Amino acid sequence: MQLTKRATAVDRRPMNALEKIYLWNILKGMAVTFKHMFKKRPTINYPEQKRPFSQVFRGLHVLNRDAEGRENCTACGLCAVACPAEAITMEAAERLPGEEHLYREEKYAAKYEINMLRCIFCGLCEEACPKDAIYLSQTFAPANYGRKGFIYKKEDLLIPHPINEPEAYKKALGEKAALKN
Repeated sequence: MQLTKRATAVDRRPMNALEKIYLWNILKGMAVTFKHMFKKRPTINYPEQKRPFSQVFRGLHVLNRDAEGRENCTACGLCAVACPAEAITMEAAERLPGEEHLYREEKYAAKYEINMLRCIFCGLCEEACPKDAIYLSQTFAPANYGRKGFIYKKEDLLIPHPINEPEAYKKALGEKAALKN
């Protein structure tokens, strides 16, 4: 008794005259080609057209700021601990007097790096963060030619300043801003 059709017997009967000149097989192939000529093309012209993404698409990482432009990250390390690929490294530092306009809490991430060659875009860093400091945006990770180009530093990940660059800030928030409002 067969459970699947993976092992089907090969048809060994002799070919008839129509099959010997392969005309029937050529006509079947042409019919398939002709049928596909009138279907909608799955290809998009990338630079001019953008593919719509799902609401749960996980793209490039972004370090978030609050409405005043201060960094949300407090270097608690929960994102690094939650990362199964161990792609996140960080170093904490203490906020100095006079830096209240830069950082929300007493501690901040002096060094924050994500190795995109190791990242599996699982979103666990986003879920582990208690301060909503990191999220995965709706943006592709750009291509690069060298390994060092795939290690994103804090400066590469930080969202634009909401007061100094409001248009760039709203664009960087993307779908996340629409979902929260």
